[in-house]
Amino acid sequence: MSYVDLDGPQWCDQCQEVIGVGCACPAAHPPESRHARLRAIDPAPPADFEQPQGERPRTWRPRNLDAVLDGTYQPPQPTVGRRDDGVGLFYPGRQHAVVGESEGGKTWLLSLAALTEMNAGHGVAFIDPEDDAPGVVGRLLALGANPDVVRRHFAYIRPEEPLTLASSADFAQAIGDLRPTLVILDGVTELMAMHGMELKDNTDVARFGRMLPRPLAETGAAVVVSDHVVKDREGRGRYALGGVHKLNGINGAQYVLESRAPFGVGTTGRTTVRIAKDRPGQLRRHALPHGSGLHWFADLTLTSHHETFAEASLSPPVAQTGPFRPTALMQRVSDALAGAPEALSVRGVQDRVTGNKEAIRAALARLVDEGFVAVDVGPRNAQLHRLVKPFGEGDA
Repeated sequence: MSYVDLDGPQWCDQCQEVIGVGCACPAAHPPESRHARLRAIDPAPPADFEQPQGERPRTWRPRNLDAVLDGTYQPPQPTVGRRDDGVGLFYPGRQHAVVGESEGGKTWLLSLAALTEMNAGHGVAFIDPEDDAPGVVGRLLALGANPDVVRRHFAYIRPEEPLTLASSADFAQAIGDLRPTLVILDGVTELMAMHGMELKDNTDVARFGRMLPRPLAETGAAVVVSDHVVKDREGRGRYALGGVHKLNGINGAQYVLESRAPFGVGTTGRTTVRIAKDRPGQLRRHALPHGSGLHWFADLTLTSHHETFAEASLSPPVAQTGPFRPTALMQRVSDALAGAPEALSVRGVQDRVTGNKEAIRAALARLVDEGFVAVDVGPRNAQLHRLVKPFGEGDA
């Protein structure tokens, strides 16, 4: 394990809370030694580790550029987690995010990546202040995880209080023992609130990144934060809920999940996985461009046979060979028809779905052509559209 200067969190010797977060002591706090901050990640540095005498890292010096200039530099490659064709999802030693709507498949995608790593003999840490162990481990078992593999290679951590000096040592010991290649933070909103940080404050977003995701990434693990998107489908773009620094601070990749059919017991759920950011630039060549500007990277399909058995696939994108299918818009039109108390005219659909009116008309026509929507004749020969089956059911 590498030993890094976290530059926080800094602990108060009096109350053992994080200075500037949970500590309310009036006395000024002298800066901690670098050794203390190293122990926050690994409480047992190697025997030959030399304690610097109050010296801080001097990171404002120019970096060595020899590897870049002589052509020996190799860009990082995504090797953590796997798509069905073997293409990796996440970069070791970097920070990532998977964002999407509630019940849009975020945890299933991360569970599938975790299972891939564990089956390869690697450790996975799952930090989750929102769910519980039966829910998280139950997903792994439903996907076919071997219980003995989970015992050896999986750590489930459910914090209920902010990090203190004592709990930091417990956490560090767990990470040091497991040496994970993948660390999942499922519930960044709750984790930030637990430490008194404001989700919409970019300064707090940066502080949280330096407190937890960044030092975990500097151990060599791929760190992935699961997050929510804003409610406005049209205006959300690439961003998660909260400060824009969430995206700006990512030095790996961010994926946006677009739900096509909801996940649930006894159903088949489908989600499109798009690339919102790829800092190292090695993922988009395995994706297809899309009109939204977010490259189409994969399709997550989960078929739930019952509560204890599910089949999942993360398939690569397939180039369009027939007429263009505006699937996102078709989904919104389908949802509008499902929520309407009666059949709708074209104008009625356009009034309920935001976007270009001609594009909405075209999406409605595709739903009719593919059998998702039926057209009835109403008063004065008006064409009224009713949903036959929700878009996604039977949709390849």
